[in-house]
Amino acid sequence: MILQTETKRNYTPEEYLEAEVQSDERHEYIDGEILLMTGGLPNHNKIAGSFYSALRFGLKRKPYEPYVTDQRLWIPEKRIYTYPDVMVMAQPIRYQEGRRDTLIDPILIAEVLSKSTCSYDKGDKFDAYKGISTFQEYLLIDQYTIHVEHYVCGEDRTWISVDYEDENAEISLSSVSCQILVSDLYDKVDFSELQDEESDRA
Repeated sequence: MILQTETKRNYTPEEYLEAEVQSDERHEYIDGEILLMTGGLPNHNKIAGSFYSALRFGLKRKPYEPYVTDQRLWIPEKRIYTYPDVMVMAQPIRYQEGRRDTLIDPILIAEVLSKSTCSYDKGDKFDAYKGISTFQEYLLIDQYTIHVEHYVCGEDRTWISVDYEDENAEISLSSVSCQILVSDLYDKVDFSELQDEESDRA
């Protein structure tokens, strides 16, 4: 999603939450700064939806719950509220203290990359996610071509990555013992659609 800075001032987490629950738009909170998150392109939504659907099916009767797009996550170590495209929580689900609309401690997160947020998702945002003690697995999914970056955290907290560019390849998710074909992630995605760089809203 594109992030657009709101009026420049420092907000407390409490001020952010009070405004956010009444807002028709989603915002990300980064250590006092509030950023507007605008809507996504069709390819973005198709990929996120396909991954979520695959997780819902693959994790049936397993002690995990997937969430998509509109579920808020709190990262206390970095003072960040954000909305990952897809994330998986282990049961029992853990909430931010005093709230029932904000989760903490995901084990898997996936972000669908756009031109506007690619560097952020691979850099500062990934670094913030790494500060979550339960976080074990990260997927960065390109929406303009078949390309998935799959990161898995080892026992010594080092991250190992594998890239997928073959639509027939299978991605094995180690944190939740689930598999998904790359072709299923990109089901019905049309790469031939013209996407104006100025109107890229994913």
